[in-house]
Amino acid sequence: MSSNSLAGKRVLITGGARGIGAALAKRLHDRGATVAVAGLEPHLLAQVAAELGGPWRQVDVSVREQVDQMMHELVTELGGLDVVVANAGIAKQLPIDGGDPQIMEKTLAVNTLGVYYTLRAAAPHISHPGGYALMTSSLAAAVQVPLLGAYSASKAAVETIGNTLRLEIRPTGARVGVAYFAEIDTDMTSRGFGTQAAKALTGGGTVSGVAPLSSAINALERGIARRSRRIVAPAWVAPLLPIRMIVQRAVELRGFPDLPRALQIARDEHVRFTTDQPGAELDDAGRRAG
Repeated sequence: MSSNSLAGKRVLITGGARGIGAALAKRLHDRGATVAVAGLEPHLLAQVAAELGGPWRQVDVSVREQVDQMMHELVTELGGLDVVVANAGIAKQLPIDGGDPQIMEKTLAVNTLGVYYTLRAAAPHISHPGGYALMTSSLAAAVQVPLLGAYSASKAAVETIGNTLRLEIRPTGARVGVAYFAEIDTDMTSRGFGTQAAKALTGGGTVSGVAPLSSAINALERGIARRSRRIVAPAWVAPLLPIRMIVQRAVELRGFPDLPRALQIARDEHVRFTTDQPGAELDDAGRRAG
């Protein structure tokens, strides 16, 4: 199916202030879609929306009432909804032993409940032939590495929500897709792997290397046009998903030589979420104030 099929589509993207969300919004707009964006950073959202000529809303996706209100207002302004992209997400390193449990709680609140709240609110509007819901998961949903337990757990839950919704919404003619990305050249990747603990774990790089943002946006454009059930970037992610148990065992056998030091650094290191969260006032050192 050609990307021309995107012309005239009414699209809502959460996490639309920067990174994949903002770039996807601009690409879909260029293809003739009418796009609304929502997220936490109003000044960035306003800039993106100005380029799109569409509406935007500030929203904390971990708060159901805010999501419900945002969805009602933006769908009204769009005049209906054809595509929803539940893309908002955060990351922060967390050692399971000795890490701050609030990191797990907040990550699940945004990445998992935020996706659920978004899809719950959008489902009545995209439940029609031609409707499509897409959620951003990750290769981390299939293959886990140290320090990313909170992120991996949240994205595995996103995959599960997507697979369930696909079955439930099928009688309406709508379709559901799940996107799986490895490390993409975004703020999330640079901030997430920019910590001292991550550098100790990976030797200063990332786990699999950083792919250009365009690889994700090209895959998303094709996938949304086709209403695909699975979207991946880079392309090498696709064959790993069906053999995830074998890949996980290979990661375990390979190991991480400096893991004990990385874990100890992570227990003591104060870092921000990849997107600052409401209610988490931070001082200049990145520590939680108050």
